[in-house]
Amino acid sequence: MQSVLDKKIKLIWDFRGPTAANTAIHHEKHLKEFIVVEELKFDITGFSHINEMHSIAYLVVAEFEMIAVRDMLKPHRGEIYND
Repeated sequence: MQSVLDKKIKLIWDFRGPTAANTAIHHEKHLKEFIVVEELKFDITGFSHINEMHSIAYLVVAEFEMIAVRDMLKPHRGEIYND
């Protein structure tokens, strides 16, 4: 069982349109930089192409970091992350 300090939240940014895939890939680079600068607990990012007009970029944070990161980066949505 995970403690509150270890619970992981996946923050997600949605990109739509013909440039969605490239935008998501580029956004992930900035998320990786953010992890280093802010010294976040986890180093988990990624991107996924849902279809030709929709891609996402994501960052996984510890639950205790979620509010601060959410307020700084303004993700579109979030969900519990299970690895």
